[in-house]
Amino acid sequence: MVKIHPFKGIRPTDTLSDKIATLPYDVLNSAEARELGQDNPYSYLHIDKAEIDLPEDLSPYDDQVYAKAAENLKAFLQKQWLIQEDTPALYLYELTMNGRAQTGLVTCTSIDDYTEGTIKKHEFTRPEKEVDRIRHIEACDANTSPIFLTYRSQNDIQQIMDTWKQKHAPVYDFISFHEVAHKVWVIDDAALIEKLVTTFAAEVPALYIADGHHRTESAVKVGKKFKDAHPETGTDEEVNFFLSVIFPKEELEILDYNRVVNVPITDDFFERLGKNFTFVKTTDGKPTQPKSFGLYLNKQWYELTAKPHILSDDPVDGLDVSLLQNHVFADIFDIQDVRTDKRIDFVGGIRGMAELEKLVDSGQWTAAFAVYPTTMDDLLNVADAGKIMPPKSTWFEPKLLSGLFLHDLETKS
Repeated sequence: MVKIHPFKGIRPTDTLSDKIATLPYDVLNSAEARELGQDNPYSYLHIDKAEIDLPEDLSPYDDQVYAKAAENLKAFLQKQWLIQEDTPALYLYELTMNGRAQTGLVTCTSIDDYTEGTIKKHEFTRPEKEVDRIRHIEACDANTSPIFLTYRSQNDIQQIMDTWKQKHAPVYDFISFHEVAHKVWVIDDAALIEKLVTTFAAEVPALYIADGHHRTESAVKVGKKFKDAHPETGTDEEVNFFLSVIFPKEELEILDYNRVVNVPITDDFFERLGKNFTFVKTTDGKPTQPKSFGLYLNKQWYELTAKPHILSDDPVDGLDVSLLQNHVFADIFDIQDVRTDKRIDFVGGIRGMAELEKLVDSGQWTAAFAVYPTTMDDLLNVADAGKIMPPKSTWFEPKLLSGLFLHDLETKS
């Protein structure tokens, strides 16, 4: 069962939450972060992507960047732009986008739960991305960004969260990027915190990483490294836990994660495509049901439908993204490894079908493929089977903002 851990959160003072909170580090490049943070001294990007305060020609992975992140975090605390709770607490974080709300419990989760498989993953990670966050966590001595987790909803937990929201005012309430509304409540009732801890332990058999595999691996490796060097570390010390926001899977929505390719289209392309898919011309490429796809080529949309003989009951091979990868990209275009092949790129569904048309019509890409979204049940089934999804299978919106919560690892005096 799952262990959750209240913590002395580091968070913005109530009047600065909307100025400090920002998009997560991994959806912005250095230039975008510099532009976003340059006129806002409160922006959390000064901590999360501290290269914006250093010369532009400096590598974002230079030692100076991590030192600057630690320096800026210390300054934010000294100026009381960020404050730390006096006693351990839990938090509720509600995001509302286009009228749909989702509320997560902000807590710390156990490194042991991850290593023992109680917190389940569905993606591989890249070592170079892990190293960046490991260095950032160690420099700041804190989990500086939360992991986005999910679980199968439990009525007792949901009732506790709903009741707290109804009876208490949020400490933060603001609208930010993409017109998403953000609200945060502090749960500071010791008895209720203990009830949530015991209910998770009794009723939640597993958590699942929705987004943040690299952050998870980095946090876990930092904790394990410290404990290996300090075997006297107690089991309840902060370094044993990492910052997470846990949402019931019923409240989450996965958007489509579409593909563009830059490949020659041979004369026999549609003949080869027809072996595994039916296709008809259409005016709108957005798929309306599973196992169907949109293809945009030469200013024309086509609706593709997978033929029965390529369908699979396997939790990975049966995914829409797998059908497209195995029977179009690999078979027809010889794109075998989408992580490294420069002939393919990925476009989040929030950018819409018009973005796919724009990319192809520009001549930069030959064709675009629109994919029906992966479902939450797909994600959980793959993780339960101990398998890995193809890259770029899920796109979650809205994004959790960074800077609202930090977790002090307390490894430095």
